[in-house]
Amino acid sequence: MTPAYRHRQSHLARVEERYFYLFISPWILGFFVFSAGPILASLVLSFTEYNIASPPRFVGLENISRLLHDPLFWQALKVTSLYSLFSVPLGIIVSLIVALLLNQKVYGLALFRTIYYSPSVVSGVAVSLLWMWIFNPEFGILNYILHKLFHIQGPMWLMSEQWVIPALVLMSLWGVGGSIVIYLAGLQGIPTQLYEAAEIDGANSWYKFRSITLPLMSPVIFFNLIMGIIGSFQVFTQAYVMTGGGPHYASLFYVLYLYQHAFQYFRMGYASALAWVLFLIILILTLAIFRSSSLWVYYEATTTRR
Repeated sequence: MTPAYRHRQSHLARVEERYFYLFISPWILGFFVFSAGPILASLVLSFTEYNIASPPRFVGLENISRLLHDPLFWQALKVTSLYSLFSVPLGIIVSLIVALLLNQKVYGLALFRTIYYSPSVVSGVAVSLLWMWIFNPEFGILNYILHKLFHIQGPMWLMSEQWVIPALVLMSLWGVGGSIVIYLAGLQGIPTQLYEAAEIDGANSWYKFRSITLPLMSPVIFFNLIMGIIGSFQVFTQAYVMTGGGPHYASLFYVLYLYQHAFQYFRMGYASALAWVLFLIILILTLAIFRSSSLWVYYEATTTRR
């Protein structure tokens, strides 16, 4: 390589670098103004008592101490954990099954994929209003179907302390279209030669799923698990629109409780402390799952090096 050629390459690299920073500068500016700035402000406010009307007053760790003795904090954490515990695995299983079905070569496949994905792009408020009608104990379609098909008197759903969380878990399946798309991309990346070789060895469908599909899909499942947990701990719209946290705090989700303190009671310091505790909970769960990933996630590059 001649010095002139190296100089020209170096010049092109510097030009590309300048264009790179030029094009990402709107994102960087937006991040610092709309994300990093509020995050730092929230961290500072979590050590203060601030009601908007008067200047913030530094209280140290008093907000954390109050939070640990707040029964509604523990109730909100319990409700959110229960919802996450059931909705995340159920969403993963259902979306994987639907993705497997949509990966088959059948007539009208594009239409089926559109039907399953469309609900995930509908506004959260519109979806909540729709499901309020579905769960209505008097004229809702769900109790009507239960009565007509199984002669079962449906529960009160959103008006029942026992059934409100199962109802919201059931409703969470409405938005699995996004996960289905990711699973479909993963399924189509599996080499068909692996299935052909297994068929030659006499493998049945279950064996191919367990020994080929599931291991090669484990990185996708891992991704959806992480995103599902993060999303489930940030549920807000359904609880705000459909139940308001009731009945008797049975659907008091963590982010709804945070919102109430911030924008109804104007306790910005306490709400900021709640936000940072939520961040730490999600961080710990995410790190724990990352830590366990070496036991159940198949990484082809790692396996090859071994």
